[in-house]
Amino acid sequence: MTTADRHGHAMTDTGTEALAQYEQALDDLLFFRPQVVESARSVLTASPASAIGHAFAAYLGVLGTEEKDATAARETFVRFRSGVDNARLTPRERGHLAAATAWLDGDVHGAGRLLGDLSVEFPRDVLALFVGHQHDFLTGDAQRLRDRIGGALDAWDEDDPHHGPLLGMYAFGLEESGHYEHAEQVGLAALAQHPGDVWGIHSVVHTYEMRGRFTDGIRFLDARTADWASGTLLTVHNWWHYALYALEAGDTGRVLEIYDSALHHDGSADAAMQLLDAAALLWRLYLAEDVHDARWARLADAWESRHDGPHYAFNDAHAVMAYVGAGRLARARQLVQDRERWLAAAPGVSNRAMTADVGLPVCRALIAYGEQDHARAAELLLPVRHRLHDFGGSHAQRDAIQRTLVEASLRAGRTELARTLLSERIQLRPICPYNWSAKARLEEHLGDPDRAASARARAAAQAAT
Repeated sequence: MTTADRHGHAMTDTGTEALAQYEQALDDLLFFRPQVVESARSVLTASPASAIGHAFAAYLGVLGTEEKDATAARETFVRFRSGVDNARLTPRERGHLAAATAWLDGDVHGAGRLLGDLSVEFPRDVLALFVGHQHDFLTGDAQRLRDRIGGALDAWDEDDPHHGPLLGMYAFGLEESGHYEHAEQVGLAALAQHPGDVWGIHSVVHTYEMRGRFTDGIRFLDARTADWASGTLLTVHNWWHYALYALEAGDTGRVLEIYDSALHHDGSADAAMQLLDAAALLWRLYLAEDVHDARWARLADAWESRHDGPHYAFNDAHAVMAYVGAGRLARARQLVQDRERWLAAAPGVSNRAMTADVGLPVCRALIAYGEQDHARAAELLLPVRHRLHDFGGSHAQRDAIQRTLVEASLRAGRTELARTLLSERIQLRPICPYNWSAKARLEEHLGDPDRAASARARAAAQAAT
């Protein structure tokens, strides 16, 4: 039986009930609703042979960067593919099955290219656009993050219910590409269509972060609390952004309140994406020599209990942050050794290069920093600082590692390197209290109290606005 979705895409072996469930699952996916897993499962319950239903389920297995979910999804997907007659499928369905196969087999970048081909041929395929957009985020590809959506928008009517979420995605791509004002405008236009678009909210939040508009960011999130602060798959991450604003404003008490109530607590799901946010926030406090032993211990326990294998190098770096912060340097070194052994025999999967080229140098640098071998930490990070995007994440997320390089340079007495790094940061983000407070410490080290006092005053003024 062949039906068609509301954008006219034919769907083989997908009955009317499954089609309705598919449309619901798409909505749940776009708005990051936890029930998306159940909605996607309902598609296959109603039509077990639905090709798009199986592709959807496979994508859910990889988007969370959870090794166990990807493994389970691959087992189910391989069983389906072994019995499917590709000749009966539409070109779009074959494209999705090929993309899902590539991703589940570890060829993440190949999957991204296949999803791009789908979006060129079927620009109103919202599943390909959403999954491709998330792929670009997970692989740190800012231009594709922008242009994958930008290239499809011309095919969409503004009154289409999915046009708003696409604008929210486009806003994030614009922000990661440095178009901050335009990104804010597009993000607000997305929210005018759907106030509960948490990815659109997230996109606008990023624009405030990158421009140092911390007070504006707090006001923006406060005004929209009902739309983002609970019940979504992006809730923890948006709370993380709120905590970053509070940190720049110097309100450490609020930062810890957010950490304890939203980022990591006894009821946390301990999903990789959530543990990543918790580690990235505590690490910023660690760099400021703000000690939180009990929190670090609980977070390290959570990472250790996962028994993660070599699945996504970006996660590995944040696990190492937790181990170093908790003083478990032996456990951090063990993770590095495990990845080194894996590399010796690893197949040609995307995570191999991500681990070898960026992930392991970062992990080793974090360990060196924890050992107070700041010179070695700087030496390890310096060659990869312009390639950090290759192992995923956003500019805001990767800034924890960039700050580690700044702090390592300051503590190692590499004043010319620290001066260069801080000059780069200040020219790019002149409104950032951290940049100016670090500049003050550099000037103190260089013996210039007047310049240090001036930088310190600027940091204090920016934190207060």
